[in-house]
Amino acid sequence: MKALKWWLAVLSVAALPVHAADFKLGYINVERIYREAGASIAIYKRLDKEFADRREDMKKMEARAKELETLLGKNSLPQEDRKRYEREYASLDRDYRAKSREIAEDYNQRRNEEFAGVTERANRLVKEIAAREQYDLILQDAVYINPKFDLTPQVLKELDK
Repeated sequence: MKALKWWLAVLSVAALPVHAADFKLGYINVERIYREAGASIAIYKRLDKEFADRREDMKKMEARAKELETLLGKNSLPQEDRKRYEREYASLDRDYRAKSREIAEDYNQRRNEEFAGVTERANRLVKEIAAREQYDLILQDAVYINPKFDLTPQVLKELDK
């Protein structure tokens, strides 16, 4: 879908008359906005706090798994203890994988929820900039853009107001 949008944008630019010197093009790096905007940084900090306890639980599980690996690596371990540790390790591994997926899914969902507002505000600002400065086309995805067309710093500045 992104490729189709990109090609349509390229075709629309290519269809412009060569003498259209007043054509104004801009570019927005959305990933950079998500990384650098003050609101984005605040979201990441908030999410880190929100998920800190769950990540700490995961670290405890990792530590216990390492302990079990060390115990299982000993040749002098009685067979009964070895089987018990192997069962515990298998159970721990299963729980760890399930919790890891759950945390990743929950984190992505929360991040998407939080960034919906940033995206909406950034899009509104881009439209305002486009209208105010009379841009004909503003792209979000491209393989290469000359830095002179990059409006990202301007959008970041206005987002942080």
